[in-house]
Amino acid sequence: METSLNTKDFYYDLPEELIAQTPVEPRDASRLLILDKNSGAVSHRHFHDVLEYLKPGDCLILNDSRVLPARIYGVKEETGARVEFLLLSPKGNDIWEVLAGPGKRAKPGARFSFGDGLMTAEVLEIVEEGNRLVQFSYQGNFYAVLDQIGQMPLPPYITHKLEDKERYQTVYSKEVGSAAAPTAGLHFTKELLKQVREKGISIGYVTLHVGLGTFRPVSAEKITDHKMHAEHYWLPQETADLINTTKKNGGRVIAVGTTSCRTLESVAKKEGCIKESGGFTDIFIYPGFSFQVLDGLITNFHLPESTLIMLISALAGRENVLNAYRIAVQEKYRFFSFGDAMLIL
Repeated sequence: METSLNTKDFYYDLPEELIAQTPVEPRDASRLLILDKNSGAVSHRHFHDVLEYLKPGDCLILNDSRVLPARIYGVKEETGARVEFLLLSPKGNDIWEVLAGPGKRAKPGARFSFGDGLMTAEVLEIVEEGNRLVQFSYQGNFYAVLDQIGQMPLPPYITHKLEDKERYQTVYSKEVGSAAAPTAGLHFTKELLKQVREKGISIGYVTLHVGLGTFRPVSAEKITDHKMHAEHYWLPQETADLINTTKKNGGRVIAVGTTSCRTLESVAKKEGCIKESGGFTDIFIYPGFSFQVLDGLITNFHLPESTLIMLISALAGRENVLNAYRIAVQEKYRFFSFGDAMLIL
């Protein structure tokens, strides 16, 4: 692996007005930048044109994780002081690790009420990074109550209110558990997926629950000093069979999103092949990485100096990627979660 790269080598200049605040309608009307990973050549299309670049015998791998409406607002029972919780990960028995703000109100033993009492919570302890372990109480189904009282945990750079919660979910989302959307998939409509299948391109699903660490900037100067957060993944046998058959028949495996990519490459690294597998992955993909599974990637435009821009640089070359980003800025593409897409082949 290339070890001489610094975080600043993945910087690019982005005018703030190019950060998309709202999604495009319909979903597949967003723009699509095509990047040839070998030559670095760039062309400009719309997302629904993706069909022209997919061939019969290829397969698309989609992450079917669904975002939790994980941001909840409530009051401290003794004082009525307002508090915000962001649910990070379940620990079993209705205990969750949460990010609490303001933290000084959430000391061990403190009790809170959410949604006019639909859910209550008691802080059990303070854990690493100042997060809280919290015990929730409620009537009925936890996720049903959360659906009533929770809001989507939109990334910090999106300041507009989201009118329709479903616009921060993919049309194929199923397995609840992400703290952020696998955003490359937001561009697909049900109709476009139908057309993909009709063209003879197979679709397989993996699950990777996206953690908030996705948005954490890389603070280490050398990228090799950066520690990735772990995320839970699952690759079913059905998807493993599909990938292996595609490869055997000379088709290409194209991941939709960096989360799908990380799942596939994690399994290949851990198992030595593609087969049913689950667990936690903290795989960090940067230039010098040798891809075992991936032939192509559909992805959004990522933050400067992020692990995600490092991942796509591993696939298409840092210079090619930074050049494509410079062109995207000139052409006024929309960036980040609700922005436009890129196809790397």
